[in-house]
Amino acid sequence: MLEFEQKYWKKGVKFIAGIDEAGRGPLAGPVVAAAVIFPHNIHLPGVKDSKQVSEKKREILFDKIYNSAIAVGIGLAHEDVIDANNILQATYQSMRQSVNCLSVKPEIILVDGRRAEINDYDQESIIDGDKKSLSIAAASIIAKVTRDRIMRQYDIIFPEYGFSRHKGYGTKQHIENIVFCKASPVHRKTFNPIPSHLPSFAFLKRNHRLSKLGVQIAGCHLIRTGHKVIEINYNIENLGRLDIISCINEILVLSEVKLQTNVNNVNSSPAIITTSKKDRIINAVERYTSFHDIDLSYRFDVIEVSLGKGRPDIKISEDILADD
Repeated sequence: MLEFEQKYWKKGVKFIAGIDEAGRGPLAGPVVAAAVIFPHNIHLPGVKDSKQVSEKKREILFDKIYNSAIAVGIGLAHEDVIDANNILQATYQSMRQSVNCLSVKPEIILVDGRRAEINDYDQESIIDGDKKSLSIAAASIIAKVTRDRIMRQYDIIFPEYGFSRHKGYGTKQHIENIVFCKASPVHRKTFNPIPSHLPSFAFLKRNHRLSKLGVQIAGCHLIRTGHKVIEINYNIENLGRLDIISCINEILVLSEVKLQTNVNNVNSSPAIITTSKKDRIINAVERYTSFHDIDLSYRFDVIEVSLGKGRPDIKISEDILADD
């Protein structure tokens, strides 16, 4: 697994980055690329093509790779980029981003498969590289685990699709769920059969799903910006519902989502947090953290999601209880 790395190390090349991606084929979620640079004569038994390693083993190897590597870079292209540019160009974009995120600039890159559009670097493309190069195999594991974690987060937001099981791939059950529930905001609109199952505004309104969609869009935004979503639509007896509970930088974030639409002249008023509501929020947070034995500082945000033509507009008012 070090044949290609050794070839360049013997020539005096110090920093060799292996690159691979995960998620070109699914119907939903991002394509994720990773780049990994190892030190000379690295020894990591068990690292091989991510498709040949169990999900549990990949999680273990993920940490070992991070701890052993000189540098690891990750790049993502979400479904909107895939739809706008096609999956091949989105894959190249995620690969370029993964290289640019490395803390050390590689002298050469080893790419799984055919040559990738990654300029400014010497490159060797290796067919079945994830079976022949340790650096590429490690990159495949980093990319796969990163993407799987994102899809498990999406499963919390969209439990009706079963993302935690199939990770967005077109299984029979997944396609049946798409037909029954219509597509979600994280489905790729240019991948069949998604174009035939896009929900209309009238469908969402008729089925009372607009408020739910607002929470889902807000949750996806939080995931993309580094939050770990813990719960959505969490009800606390006698105190009401917490729309989204997430965590970022060791801070528990409780978010209320306010949906505003300008489609068919349907509008809602801006978010207003009264004194009595603030008291209920504080009581709800204290009860939640006590019940789950969570010892973190917290803040309460209001997320306003505006729907209309084009992409949703999202505005976040952070820590609105700070003065209390």
